[in-house]
Amino acid sequence: MISFMSVLFLGFILGIKHSIEPDHVIAVATVVSKNKKLSRSALTGACWGIGHTSTLLIVGLIMVLMKGELSDKWAMSLEFLVGVMLVSLGMRSMLFYKNINIKQADHSPERASLIKVTLIGFIHGLAGSAAMVVLTMSTVSTVWECILYIVIFGAGTILGMLTFTTIIGIPFVYSKKNLNLNRSLTQLAGTVSFIFGIYYMYNLGVTEGLFRMWAQ
Repeated sequence: MISFMSVLFLGFILGIKHSIEPDHVIAVATVVSKNKKLSRSALTGACWGIGHTSTLLIVGLIMVLMKGELSDKWAMSLEFLVGVMLVSLGMRSMLFYKNINIKQADHSPERASLIKVTLIGFIHGLAGSAAMVVLTMSTVSTVWECILYIVIFGAGTILGMLTFTTIIGIPFVYSKKNLNLNRSLTQLAGTVSFIFGIYYMYNLGVTEGLFRMWAQ
């Protein structure tokens, strides 16, 4: 029992560490950049974590119960989907203020959709499900232990992202009365997401050979 509790504690710590991987933080930052309250930023992070954990739990259990595994081609294709999402989120953030006048921007409601950010977390979970199953099955021996490990890992992910999105949200919230600064920060977040997404897809497609796999 002590040994398994240690495994669960390690899973919780790994969940926190996992939440702040660059592609996760960059994607959520594009949503947080539109928030006007820190509480909303925290909620954004929590929803991302819930979506991410839900996917890991559903897909992970299916793979464990069916004793199957994703091929490299499918696993990398799901990762590629994250790159597409980062580019899309980046473009939306860069264009966020284009059709909004000063009065609208100053008094606009919170634009970040909790459903949207949960979906972002869900997609990230799809991309990481294969690695999660490998990690889980190397540390536990039963299905129930697998469920508990993923839940604890997910709790760490939710806490980590909730904390980090709150921190990320600080400059956006406190610049809300300075439209030019707020616009610049929002567009910066979008630009980083766009560029990182392009790099992410190039690395998977060219460097790691995903495009060659698709062509075969």
